[in-house]
Amino acid sequence: MPSTGQSYEIRMLSNWKGASDLPESRRLLKSVVRVAFHDRRLQYSEKQQLESWQHSHPGDRILDIDVPLSVGVIDPLVNPNTLNIIEFLWDPSKRTSIFLQVHCISTEFTQRKNGGEKGAPFRIQVDTYKTDSLGNFTEHLYSCSCQVKVFKPKGADRKQKTDREKVEKRSALEREKYQPPCDTTLLTECIPWPEIETPRSPTSTPGLCSPRHFKMSTPDRICASPVCASDSSTECTGESLSPSASISDTQQWLLRNRFSNYCRTFSNFTGADLLKLTRRDLTQICGVADGIRLSHALTARSVRPRLTLYINTESPGKTQDITDASQTALYQEMHMEDMTAAELTNKLADLFSVPANHILRISRTGPHGIHILLSDMMVRNMPDESCFTATLQKLQSPDGYHCILR
Repeated sequence: MPSTGQSYEIRMLSNWKGASDLPESRRLLKSVVRVAFHDRRLQYSEKQQLESWQHSHPGDRILDIDVPLSVGVIDPLVNPNTLNIIEFLWDPSKRTSIFLQVHCISTEFTQRKNGGEKGAPFRIQVDTYKTDSLGNFTEHLYSCSCQVKVFKPKGADRKQKTDREKVEKRSALEREKYQPPCDTTLLTECIPWPEIETPRSPTSTPGLCSPRHFKMSTPDRICASPVCASDSSTECTGESLSPSASISDTQQWLLRNRFSNYCRTFSNFTGADLLKLTRRDLTQICGVADGIRLSHALTARSVRPRLTLYINTESPGKTQDITDASQTALYQEMHMEDMTAAELTNKLADLFSVPANHILRISRTGPHGIHILLSDMMVRNMPDESCFTATLQKLQSPDGYHCILR
């Protein structure tokens, strides 16, 4: 149970056979150490949690390296844009120990009502990479992690005392379920952290940097999905997300529906994974405003059109009986949203495959066979699911047409 600000050692061990036979530049490994949330719910909102912590602790880092105590650490790298990550190179054929300092406490990420000795568990994870054929550290070698809780020095002692007293009150059989205390913790193997790391070439003159000469990486963190690089102002298409959508399809759906800021957050989610999240989960991950908007987008049903018409197109000069035609002809569905004469003109033009400005008049057959000129008021008063036969007649003016609905 670490205390905030104190240095703790992680000893790097390797069973990589043949490493000593390689040249030094090819023998080096790169390890990325991070402090992340162990709770999956908090992992989803990690970006927002870290930004909130940075706002209340300007100029501070969550994870730092104690260089004077570290041994065998080569070229440590601290990125100012990632407060909880450090990386370094090391030679597996030599003794290597890195001393870390965690400057945040677990209770900073829990609700105030859950204060006291309760706190959010952290995960210390180490991802190690070796060089590829081009000399970049891109080939994943091994990942391991352990769970920790960080308290202030007095709080850590009090927490250990309280936990020890709770265990001692239990029966001998129940105490066997608990892991006995030990001086060291062996990090267990885990899957690599789902994030694209910036390739880093081995340095030509490796050496241990002084505490005041860390290399700083300036590029901002980017979304792990390539679709996130597109314009975030893409209009929402209104289509629903399918449970069978792949990870790539889910990323594209997020982009089309103006959720590009969360492509990285949901970089490993399929459609089914995203649809399983409740509204409360989404507001905790994305914030209240975007969480509610995303919840509505996931659960929204297609909007019913204001007016639906069924249109059968009839060629000019066709004299088939209307009653017989209605029984054999095929009708096409037409959805109206604005319910105006201009909208109907555009849709009829698409139906007849002619330019909309070539349809000069639209009329509807009235009593005694008269032709009534179509107006916005007439369209708005059409009964829903009305059926019409549309005939396109050529006018004397060049490229002009008169469309008759009956």
